[in-house]
Amino acid sequence: MSPINLKRKIRNIPNFPQKGVMFRDITPLLQDSRYFQYAIDQLALPFRNKKIDIIVGIDARGFILAAALAYKLKTGLAIIRKKGKLPFKTIAKKYSLEYASEIIEMHQDAIKPGQKVLLIDDVLATGGTMRAAVEIVKKLKGKIVGIGFLIILKALQGENKLKGYRINYLAEY
Repeated sequence: MSPINLKRKIRNIPNFPQKGVMFRDITPLLQDSRYFQYAIDQLALPFRNKKIDIIVGIDARGFILAAALAYKLKTGLAIIRKKGKLPFKTIAKKYSLEYASEIIEMHQDAIKPGQKVLLIDDVLATGGTMRAAVEIVKKLKGKIVGIGFLIILKALQGENKLKGYRINYLAEY
């Protein structure tokens, strides 16, 4: 398949969830099988020979990408959710977004020590969410092989919070 411009299927929603924020809506991309398959294939490409043990998807759109990648790379899937959404014993981390502060959690048994982990989310903005996810994975003694995003918002410099990790993304704003 020839390269596809994924930005054609990413909708811009101004002032959502609050004034001054430009929301990048990936639902049109997900609805188009050709674009969705291409995105998953491209996100998987750098990791196809890395023997990933588990992919961690970040609440909520990251779940969609992570599940498809786990299938593609033949790995397990673990999830990180917002506080209070997981039923078993969890490990939590507080972080800041560009417009709020949150707490994320993961089941304490989701990652076994030494497992090779790939973290996936839809958008890298300020890096707060992914930094918190990295800290949870490290606390569980997982080995982070890479971090993947569909979109990176360069102006917010979120990659600065993820120095030392291999970061891959498909579209840049």
